[in-house]
Amino acid sequence: MHDNLIILAGGASSRMKKPTAFTGLTAEEINQANERSKGLIGVGPNGRPLVDYVLYNAREAGYKNIYIVISEKGALFREFYGSASRDNDFYGLNISFAVQYIPEGREKPLGTADALFQAVEQYPELNEQAYSVCNSDNLYSTEALRALRKAETPHAFIAYDRDALDFPHERVSRFAVAHTDKDNLLLDIVEKPAVEDIPKYKDDNGKIRVSMNAFKFDGKMFYPYLKDCPVHPERNEKELPTALLNMIRDFPGSAAGIPFSEHVPDLTAKDDIAAVKKYLEKHFPELRWE
Repeated sequence: MHDNLIILAGGASSRMKKPTAFTGLTAEEINQANERSKGLIGVGPNGRPLVDYVLYNAREAGYKNIYIVISEKGALFREFYGSASRDNDFYGLNISFAVQYIPEGREKPLGTADALFQAVEQYPELNEQAYSVCNSDNLYSTEALRALRKAETPHAFIAYDRDALDFPHERVSRFAVAHTDKDNLLLDIVEKPAVEDIPKYKDDNGKIRVSMNAFKFDGKMFYPYLKDCPVHPERNEKELPTALLNMIRDFPGSAAGIPFSEHVPDLTAKDDIAAVKKYLEKHFPELRWE
């Protein structure tokens, strides 16, 4: 098992900043959605952000060392979780920050693989250890995060049952499908599969599995694939699934999907804010940090 969790929070949040016709938001919520990193939007009591809940579940899952990847404008994270660049104590968690710098000539960050690469460059000790990676704007369960810590394969990801995700069908249909073998070892990640092809990607339980960007990596093995990750030809970003697929082509059987059937609250657009708040009110009436 390992104790390291890297939380990706340096993205541009472009979809969150788009206008919405939804009328159930306050002026303050709209302002935060337009100005803050998604994980810092105040969806909890007293305006506390979603990252609080990610950190809480991470601590319950046994993680100790948290690395939050922030943008060059990520000062607000330091106001919430510690002013020092590294080794801030937050309810027993050791929180450090990595900065995802935007390459010259670009307006937006270079993607999730670039975010992770910049983090391990700034904290090279991670390249000799195992670590987990997740988004800041998804609330993964304690059980899912613990499963990543306990994964015995060098690399792993949470393979979610697509039908258990409580999202509109149109949204779920855009998710890439994870193709695994009978032992749940990753064979491929298929983007936008044709509707008629989807049944052939069902696992042995008849489930279509998708990734919500919750991974475990062996730092030493994965580093070259982060460093050499190509830019996606359509999205013009370096993406973690690309690096992962390049790695398993050289090391077949080294990445396992861990089957889970549960919803993952997600802050992608303004319309998600009310749903996430409702979920937290029901499942997390309070966070018992002490």
